[in-house]
Amino acid sequence: MTRRKAIKSAALTLGAASIAGAIGATEAADQLVGTQYKTNHSTCKWCYSGIPLEELCERGQDIGLQSIELLTVDDWPTLKKYGMTCAMGTHKDFSIEIGWNDPKNHGVMQEQYKKVIRDAADHDVKNVIVMSGNRRMISDFDGMINCAVGLRPMVKLAEEAGVTLQMELLNSKVNHPDYMCDKTPWGAALAEMIGSPNFQLLYDIYHMQVMEGDVIDTVKKYHEYIGHYHTGGVPGRNEINDSQELNYPAIIRAIHETGFTGFVAQEFIPTYDDKIKALKEGIDICSV
Repeated sequence: MTRRKAIKSAALTLGAASIAGAIGATEAADQLVGTQYKTNHSTCKWCYSGIPLEELCERGQDIGLQSIELLTVDDWPTLKKYGMTCAMGTHKDFSIEIGWNDPKNHGVMQEQYKKVIRDAADHDVKNVIVMSGNRRMISDFDGMINCAVGLRPMVKLAEEAGVTLQMELLNSKVNHPDYMCDKTPWGAALAEMIGSPNFQLLYDIYHMQVMEGDVIDTVKKYHEYIGHYHTGGVPGRNEINDSQELNYPAIIRAIHETGFTGFVAQEFIPTYDDKIKALKEGIDICSV
């Protein structure tokens, strides 16, 4: 039972049924936990490499986690066993540096993505990550054209399968030197060029704060192109509490106010000895 369900059940047992009857059981539960919006919570497995997947599923459920992501088809059945999903799938040959911006990669990558799109559809995984790749002397304009040419056939397959391909925005200043999709306007222009709701952007709040700042206004301006969010504290990519510069409750509220109904995934590197405690703190901060 999730924390939300447990609170709702307890409220009804203790006599909060009159409140639930007046405004609905879901709204009553939200009032009791002090939240206005429903955040769909995910996290990235690589941040918890020392914790076995099944343990992360078991302990994650207790703190409101609904998804564990950046996992391959081999792991998706384990998530299903625990009533969870993979909000952002990937494949075993995934690379950040080698991407869609270089036509030389298209043949191999298209074969990879034909399979991962089929696998995602078969396992009810709704999103699959893609990367632009590093510039390697390719201009941003040529790289955008190359991405569009290589991805359009894959997006067509994704449309037919009910899957969305999402390109992640990463910073090229600190973590991923030379990465091409490092600014929101570039990613939005590529999405316009591809012209399909089954191609969106994975907006990583940590990376974009490092790269361009102005997070809330950027989210408001480009939200129609954004299908997924990642978190992380700045600087350092650690916990998202008041030890860092971003106001995450305000950011998450702004995301909800755009009408967003997808997942927000914690992708910070925990510094606490108890990594699940750090994850719970992040989930609580994003429950606004």
